[in-house]
Amino acid sequence: MEPIIIVLIILVVLVFIALMKTVQVIPQASAAIVERFGRYTRTLNAGLNIVVPFIDTIRNRIDLREQVVPFPPQPVITQDNLVVNIDTVIYYQVTDARAATYEVSSFIQAIEQLTVTTLRNIIGGMDLERTLTSREEINAALRGVLDEATGKWGIRVNRVELKAIEPPTSIQDSMEKQMRADRDKRAAILQAEGIRQSEILRAEGEKQSAILRAEGEARAAALRAEGEAQAIRTVFESIHAGDPDEKLLSYQYLQMLPKIAEGDANKLWIVPSEIGDALKGLSGAVGNGLGSLGPRGGGSAPRTTKETPRREQPPLD
Repeated sequence: MEPIIIVLIILVVLVFIALMKTVQVIPQASAAIVERFGRYTRTLNAGLNIVVPFIDTIRNRIDLREQVVPFPPQPVITQDNLVVNIDTVIYYQVTDARAATYEVSSFIQAIEQLTVTTLRNIIGGMDLERTLTSREEINAALRGVLDEATGKWGIRVNRVELKAIEPPTSIQDSMEKQMRADRDKRAAILQAEGIRQSEILRAEGEKQSAILRAEGEARAAALRAEGEAQAIRTVFESIHAGDPDEKLLSYQYLQMLPKIAEGDANKLWIVPSEIGDALKGLSGAVGNGLGSLGPRGGGSAPRTTKETPRREQPPLD
C-alpha cells in the first residue's frame, strides 16, 4: 500500500504543477511572450490565459506602462571645443511586446547608446551659449531621432528631457563674472534712467511752474492795467461831470509833472511844450486872484500909477 500512496502523492504534485503551468494570470498593462519549443507562438494579454504545460514556455514578461529611465552624465564636445556633461531622462513606452523582445537584445541599452550618439551629433553643431539656451530645441531634435529609430523595436519615446548641462569649472567662473558684470551694467542703466526721468520730471515741473507764474503775472498786470484804466475813466468822467475850467486843469497838470519824473529809469526828463501854456494859465489865474483882493473890508487895493516925465523933443531946424 505504501508504494501506491507515494505514487498517488507524486501524481497529485505533478497535476498541481501542470495546472500552475497551464493557467497563466497576466496583470493589467502587462504582456507575456509565449514560445513553443523555442519558437514564438503568441503574446498573452492581461487576464487569465491557458497554455500547454511543459510545451509552451513564458519567454519574457513586459511592462506596457510608460517608463522613466535616467542616464548618467555624458561628456559632449560643443562646436567651440568645450566639454560639457549632460544628464538626460527618457520617457518611453513599449507598444509591441514581440518587437521589443526579438528585434533588439536590450532595448534599454540600445536607447541609451542611441541617446548618447544623437546628443553628441546635435551638441557638436552648437556653441556653448546656444547649448545652454536651446534646451527645447535639443529635446525636440533628440526625441525625433529616438522615436524614428525605436519605432521598429516596438518602443515609443514620449519625451526626452535634459536634466542638467554642466560646463567646465573655468567656464562657469567666467560665466558667473559675465553675469555679475551684466547685472551691474543693468543696475547702472536703471539708475541712470531713474536720474534722467527724475530730471525730466523736475524740468517739466519747473516749466509748468514758470508758465503758471508768467500767466499769473500777466493776469495780474492785465487786471492792474484794467483797474488803472477804470480809475482813469472814472476820474475823466468825474472831471467832465464837474465841468472844470482852464485854471483847474492847469493846476492839475502841474501836480502831475513830478509823478511823470518818478522812477530810477528816468535819466533824462523832457519838458513838454504844453507846460508854458499851463504856466500862463496858472499865472493868469493867480494874477486875477490877487487883483481881485482888496482891503480887509473886501474892496480892491488902490492902484497907483507912476507917471513918466515926458521929454520934449528939440525943434527941427
